[in-house]
Amino acid sequence: MDKRSITIVGSGNVGCTLAADLNRKGHRVALLKTSRSLHEDNFAHIKETGLLEIDDPYIGKYQSRLTNLFELEYERAIRFADVIIITTQTNYHESIIRQLSPFLCDGQVVIFEPGYLSTSYLVKHCKKDIISIEAESSPIDCRITSPGKISVLFKNVLNPFGVYPISKKREAFSVLESLGYPFRFTENVFEAALHNPNLIVHTVGALFSIPRIEYTKGEYWMYREVFTPHIWNVCEALDREKLAVLDGLGIHNSQRYVEACQERNYVNDSRDPLDSFFDYAHHSSPKGPSVPDSRYLTEDISQGLVLMESLGKFLKVKTPIASSLIELASAALQIDLRKKGRSITNLGIENINLILEDYSRNI
Repeated sequence: MDKRSITIVGSGNVGCTLAADLNRKGHRVALLKTSRSLHEDNFAHIKETGLLEIDDPYIGKYQSRLTNLFELEYERAIRFADVIIITTQTNYHESIIRQLSPFLCDGQVVIFEPGYLSTSYLVKHCKKDIISIEAESSPIDCRITSPGKISVLFKNVLNPFGVYPISKKREAFSVLESLGYPFRFTENVFEAALHNPNLIVHTVGALFSIPRIEYTKGEYWMYREVFTPHIWNVCEALDREKLAVLDGLGIHNSQRYVEACQERNYVNDSRDPLDSFFDYAHHSSPKGPSVPDSRYLTEDISQGLVLMESLGKFLKVKTPIASSLIELASAALQIDLRKKGRSITNLGIENINLILEDYSRNI
């Protein structure tokens, strides 16, 4: 297996876990902290000790030593790498890509974990010969439990990725194979973006959870509690809108949410896909959210549902459930989630057309 020089952009839950895991696999790994707003104690601990302790129920507990640490040092971090994995919240992707772009070089690979079509921002701000790979989801569900300590909750058994340009699939295959996470390719980055599972379950689940979150003061497990039969009806309706948008993009016969969830989470699972989802929800899902204005709404509605609604308008596909969730969440949080949301206007219609044309040429 090829060994890579990898820079992980973002030092939160996913960033630190992937850094430790890829370092354990023998890759040369750097960790770039992109702000001083979150996980300060954890990053300070790594800088002081060089160590992360991982409690991984799949392979046991282990320590990973990280020596290549960068804080707001974009040029040094990017020059280090042939593969850059962006793990920050998607709200910040455009800003981060702007800062990365001057230092990116032809032939580098940028992986979004996940992306919500952040490939468009890469096309918008970087004119280098870069391969963009977008994941549906992070391969590892994890949480920083205290400074220097991480708990692994769940690992996907399969990780779908979209690639742009599609002509670079062979190179993308080599990179993804070297990372050691089982994968397959989606039709394109649009399919990977809209199959982000948080688009469905975070948005519906967190919005309908607000009374419980406030009543319990954060002692709450959304996945275990909120998805009653009637709330699941809303998820199914939103999922049908997503499939209609994908169909409008020329991506036909795409998976329902529960089918995609089952494929990512379980090997050769013969159960009804909905049963597989509830197995994950009750036995492997994370606690929370602990506050109403969590990333489940501020990210997954503004970056996910606003994107889906905007694509729907562009394609003349109606998305009344998505639009209603955006309106209700904006009212509840007293924030205009569309204002800084991910629309085709701020992604750039010309960039979206380039990606669609690339797909049309290669199907």
